Amino acid sequence: MKAPAVHELGQGRLLIDIGFRDNEGLIACFLLPGPDGWTLIETGPTSCLERLVAGVLRAGVDPREIARIFVTHIHLDHAGALGAAADRFPEAELFAHRAGVGHLVDPTKLVESARRAWGPASDDLWGPIVPTPALRLGPLDGGESFPLTDGDLVVIATPGHAKHHLAFLDTGLSAVFTGDAAGVLLSDGWRARPAVPPPDLDLDLLFESLDKMAAAEAKTLLRTHFGGSEDPKADLVSYRRAVEEWRDVAIGAARVNPEVAYVAQALRDHEEAVARAAGHAATSDDRGALVSGYDMAAMGLLRYFRSHGLLPE
Repeated sequence: MKAPAVHELGQGRLLIDIGFRDNEGLIACFLLPGPDGWTLIETGPTSCLERLVAGVLRAGVDPREIARIFVTHIHLDHAGALGAAADRFPEAELFAHRAGVGHLVDPTKLVESARRAWGPASDDLWGPIVPTPALRLGPLDGGESFPLTDGDLVVIATPGHAKHHLAFLDTGLSAVFTGDAAGVLLSDGWRARPAVPPPDLDLDLLFESLDKMAAAEAKTLLRTHFGGSEDPKADLVSYRRAVEEWRDVAIGAARVNPEVAYVAQALRDHEEAVARAAGHAATSDDRGALVSGYDMAAMGLLRYFRSHGLLPE
């Protein structure tokens, strides 16, 4: 196993690259110091748990010093390892959105959903999804606050990508940990890619959540996929525009042919055309698809259109 990279964010905050799918720069977890121990944001999938533990150790932190673990939402690339991580971080309190707690305690539906989406590759991709101990798992609604060194971690309810999505404001660092609420922006990307998967995508709530994150007036956005953005206001405006474009392209394509493959290709063609127009060469090495593929976006948007009466059921 390659040693995970650990990056300084300032004020003692750290980013751990857990090397998802043997790629750097796909999934980040974050370590934040506090007066009563360390806070960890995101666990990633169980397939990367050993890298996460190795990253914590490389950061000079004993796993028993992790006091709290927060996940932005229960999708497996963010929280798939939470149940298994309970054993590896034995002193940690665990936190997730109230709407996701039941699925973490009994992950049967998460496992079934993953196998439907990913087929035989699911188990290798995500690793085993084990139940999270109910007595250690606290529900969050948004508005809660937890102490950090030189600041607080404030919970922001950010539904839209999923109804169980949260973002977190670190007041000391002046940074918002966005999960998937502000999309996917990898190091080789030129703008954030919409993260609009099924099953409970809601674009109206997604846009409201962008407004909430903008209202935090943070100096930095920190995405799980992947890392920092230093102009949050402009970045969130750009992301909203990208989501609106994908919505419009998808509904136009779906009214011609409501098949996932057709809509996904329309989204790909659009994004490549916009990239070329902005002076960015399209590449066949689409790393963004590893965490936010066009097929998944097409499925999410088609389900949204049908649930909102924009396409026939």
